[in-house]
Amino acid sequence: MSNNDIFKKLRVALSLTNDDIIHIMGLVNFKVGKAELGDIFRKDDHPNFKPCGDQILRNFLNGLVIYKRGPREDNRPKPSQTESPEGQKRSDVQKGEVKS
Repeated sequence: MSNNDIFKKLRVALSLTNDDIIHIMGLVNFKVGKAELGDIFRKDDHPNFKPCGDQILRNFLNGLVIYKRGPREDNRPKPSQTESPEGQKRSDVQKGEVKS
């Protein structure tokens, strides 16, 4: 199955228009035009057919995640918040000092 087939099936399954796909691609700062999308969605024996590259499909899938779930929230602790009693115990054990 080619990237074009995967892209076409996702477009149909999710009932996406070309404008929706352009918006989804824009969520990951990837620009694609309506003409380029039209060439990707053509039959492979058409003279204007364009194979869908890995980069286009990858950016579409990454944008689709943002489109469906929303932007990723960064819940990782900041470096200044990583010091905890457990972390101190580990560093003390590494130094050869054991606290009881």
